[in-house]
Amino acid sequence: MNANKAIILCLIIICTLFSGCIEDRNTTDEDKLNIISYDAFGITQEMLDQFTNETGISVSITRAGNSGGVVSTAIQTKDTGLFDLSIGIDNSYLGTALSAEIFQPLETDRSIFSSRALTSYDGNLAIPFDLASVCINYDSNHVDGENITIPTSLWDFTDPSWEGKLAVQNPRTSSTGRSFFIATVDYFANDEDSQTNHEDWWRSMRSNNLIITDGWTTAYETHYSGGYGQWNDGFIGDAYAVVSYCHSPGVEAYFGGNWTTSVALDVEGASFPQIEYVSFLVGSDKSISANVFVDWLVSSEINSQMSTLNWMYPAIEGGDITEEAGYRWHSLVPVDCEISISEINENISTWLDEWDTAMA
Repeated sequence: MNANKAIILCLIIICTLFSGCIEDRNTTDEDKLNIISYDAFGITQEMLDQFTNETGISVSITRAGNSGGVVSTAIQTKDTGLFDLSIGIDNSYLGTALSAEIFQPLETDRSIFSSRALTSYDGNLAIPFDLASVCINYDSNHVDGENITIPTSLWDFTDPSWEGKLAVQNPRTSSTGRSFFIATVDYFANDEDSQTNHEDWWRSMRSNNLIITDGWTTAYETHYSGGYGQWNDGFIGDAYAVVSYCHSPGVEAYFGGNWTTSVALDVEGASFPQIEYVSFLVGSDKSISANVFVDWLVSSEINSQMSTLNWMYPAIEGGDITEEAGYRWHSLVPVDCEISISEINENISTWLDEWDTAMA
């Protein structure tokens, strides 16, 4: 074999090997991420398209209702590789997800997050991307200290003046309702009255014609008198208070030109510190793409926008909600209940059965 033929043969071999690598890369699907998320996840398609243009990684999002739907779907599809990432499992469900061993480690630098974002979990299996506190909001047009006294304890809602005036979400069907329900368990376990607990309160609230809905939207938009639902068709407005987020009045102000009648109730321990996570699912082999996406989601550029993208607080250190139009001024940062994800996971089934009994 002469020198020219040898060179040509080497080039053919190199090109063949290189072509094989290209073909393998095209068929591995590494650059396509399938994500399971909750319905309200607010990252826009335009932003996802920009992410794809910058990284070459395409993103497909399947919606699964609320946080409970995300964790249920992730567990049911464990090891199948159907989904690569989950978005929106919060700390009221995180213990369940960790026990089911559905997550793989991520390489995210956790030093970028605020201490508040790492309160419930500080490992590499679930990375926080936003947070907020779930609490009761009230309409100051009605709860003005004269017609109806502003509650200073959850027990005040059992007063006849509050009959049929509080709307909550079913903790079995709503992640917001589940968060508030867990807060009541801790609140009544630590209040001054050692003779009563959360079951007694819920039983009393049932007798006081508590409004219970399957989800946040009906409770807030249809029943709550102090929210934006008052301008929608089908509005009832029979509830002067509702379970929502402590920054919901700030969102109302943001869209209302720094005006709202809605106020977050400031009762220590009666709110739940909800933290939402993104996780890499067992069964996926797309570690590189998954880490790239998570790093993008928690980057300063993207995460700092969470107050108007996902209507939650950013998870990164120094992240806050915007001051525009009174958003931050009308947003309460409460003293939340303190309850671990392990305690929630160990007891939630029993607690929910107790709720069923109290509501029967």
